Amino acid sequence: MAMCIALVMTVQHAQGANDNNGEVRITLLETSDVHGCFFPYDFITGKPRAGSIARLSTYVDSLRATLGDGLVLLDNGDILQGQPISYYYNYVDTTQQNIAAQVVNYLGYDAQAVGNHDVEPGHAVYDKWMGEVKCPVLGANIVNTATGSPYVKPYTILHKKGVKIAVLGMLTPAIPNWLAPRIYSGLRIDDIVESCKYWIKYIHDNENPDLVVGLFHSGLEGGIVTSSYCENEALAVARQVEGIDIIFFGHDHVKHNSVENGVLLLNSANNAMQVARADVTLHREGDCSWRLDMKKGSLVDYTTIKPDSQYMAHFKPQLDSVKSWVNQPIGTLESDLSSEDCFFGNSAFTDLILNLQLKLTGADVAFNAPLSAHAVLHKGTITVGDMFNLYRFENQLYVMKLTGEEIRKHLEMSYDLWVNTMTSPSDHLFNLSASNGNKGLWFANPTYNFDSAAGIDYVVDVSKPKGSKVKILRMSNGKPFDLHKTYKVALNSYRANGGGQLLTKGAGIAKDELESRVIYKSARDQRFYLMQEIKREGTIAPKPNNNWRFVPEQWVKPAAQRDRAILFGK
Repeated sequence: MAMCIALVMTVQHAQGANDNNGEVRITLLETSDVHGCFFPYDFITGKPRAGSIARLSTYVDSLRATLGDGLVLLDNGDILQGQPISYYYNYVDTTQQNIAAQVVNYLGYDAQAVGNHDVEPGHAVYDKWMGEVKCPVLGANIVNTATGSPYVKPYTILHKKGVKIAVLGMLTPAIPNWLAPRIYSGLRIDDIVESCKYWIKYIHDNENPDLVVGLFHSGLEGGIVTSSYCENEALAVARQVEGIDIIFFGHDHVKHNSVENGVLLLNSANNAMQVARADVTLHREGDCSWRLDMKKGSLVDYTTIKPDSQYMAHFKPQLDSVKSWVNQPIGTLESDLSSEDCFFGNSAFTDLILNLQLKLTGADVAFNAPLSAHAVLHKGTITVGDMFNLYRFENQLYVMKLTGEEIRKHLEMSYDLWVNTMTSPSDHLFNLSASNGNKGLWFANPTYNFDSAAGIDYVVDVSKPKGSKVKILRMSNGKPFDLHKTYKVALNSYRANGGGQLLTKGAGIAKDELESRVIYKSARDQRFYLMQEIKREGTIAPKPNNNWRFVPEQWVKPAAQRDRAILFGK
């Protein structure tokens, strides 16, 4: 457990709320960004994993044995994607109840918020999942454009030991920056602060609750900011909206426990590694009011607890089915591949993806970034599970029309996020930071925005200032590269829809122009086509393209060795 926070508030009296001498104790738990980590088994690596809902189930059972009706269990979204078991139930076995719904129903969650990765699989998947979840699915700012009303329940009222608890759901409004409009067709995601101002007042005016809880799939602050919304607004709500007592938030994958403007802010981070816990006590004061002592906000690490044996027995058929599916062989790999190599220059890992993108689409240029910093594919048989290690997310494959100058500027922003501007041989090669939730130095920016390219030969001069690092020499087929010519560029759907802002902020293309640049969209996710191509080839022996490098080499080589030791201990 970590970071205890004490706080005192006054709330309205709830009839029948007395436990002992007018005192009621309630414990609220939040999971967020579980990303398919339902079992103590990593389907991608085949190894045991610490974070899992199976372990949480043991913890929840122990609390229910002592707290009874005084426990509130909430999930904050991004539960539909992240592990092969999620993909299996989203796209392969679609006749059964989605595993995410099965797990939520088994644990008896009281409410479920919607995350951006829950929207990403498309209407067919998330509409089915919402219908299968037994608890209320919440999202006050997810608006049905046909009716002007929330697409799901905006809030729910829970009655625990006579206490009336309002739980209000919100989703980050930055969805259009990541997803194609068809995926969220008929939906509009409104700004969280403005939505909260309306709904918090509505709840107080119409429900007279004793406790108001926010369940926000939105980070603390910052992220994508436009003229109409901000990606991460939990802190802004605490500062600007009156009448909310606790905000459980998520999305940014950063553990958090603090108080701001009298509001307890808690984030359990990701991958079922811990649960956010708020312990509250209500004391009767006079005839019509209660004093609410938020005695403790904590982040509980339950990863050493044994998995719930009944949970594991209940889900054994599902677990066995998915294990059998992910262990299916699809091809053979002639040498080990590691995503760690992607950060230091050309690597066989990312160039395998880039080259398949070019082959599958006939594009001139391809962009790709490492979706995991520590992925490894071992020599020998490649299985379905290995493909989730090679390519972690369900992005589609797109082709866009970009000018040579837009390609260069796209890469300029990527490498500016990625590398430092070195002023001497002793500087770091990479843009590193100690303030990103890691124990030591790590990349200051998300690595999934570190695009490199195939189809062109170029150098990245890390001694040059921002915006001037990338020099494109030629096309990789030997033809000249023209900054004014239009090229076909293969990339994933996340990037094509504005993800990471490399095309908008970087290349300078207006957000509403991106769709008109797209000339091809794959029907299935990119991983599916990569898998089909490997099946067709049978045996693959990926090699680096050697089409780009960092310079000046006399600075870069020793700096890379130092930074590799810092990042990867090698």
